[in-house]
Amino acid sequence: MRKPRFTLPGARYHIIARANRGEFIFQRREIKDLFLALIRKAKKRYKFAIETFCIMDSHIHLIIRPLEGESISRIMQWLLSVFALRFNRRFGLIGHVWMDRFKSFILFTDAQRMKAHAYIANNPVSAGLVHSPYHYSHSAAKFILAGDFSIIEKPPLNLLEFYCNLEMTYHS
Repeated sequence: MRKPRFTLPGARYHIIARANRGEFIFQRREIKDLFLALIRKAKKRYKFAIETFCIMDSHIHLIIRPLEGESISRIMQWLLSVFALRFNRRFGLIGHVWMDRFKSFILFTDAQRMKAHAYIANNPVSAGLVHSPYHYSHSAAKFILAGDFSIIEKPPLNLLEFYCNLEMTYHS
């Protein structure tokens, strides 16, 4: 039997969900767009804030803060299961889409939070997909640069400065 997930009211969670067998389920733009559309639906269904995200070909990263009365497990169960159903239907597949239970790490300090933001923003660069986080279309860095806060929350000043500095790092 699984241990229950440790939750902390008001906490921010770095979420990682990996595709089964390491498959590149998000390789197509339309599938990444499907996941973003489901995040938008989840935000209407549940009360939570997304600080950042990145949809890689084989996995996703999110920083989520459930709002009062919400459960990270309920939010992610709905999001990942609805995605799996639609993904399988789209490709005529059956079976597991996700490798295992999603991973969640509570970000207790501002330093942990900033480190997680840096890791997530730089994930596509580290994978050799782009030269700058701002050139990866399915990440919060691109949305922040475009001023699009339809999925993510508008960042506080310290995070805006972080993303501005990150952009300058890659453009200097």
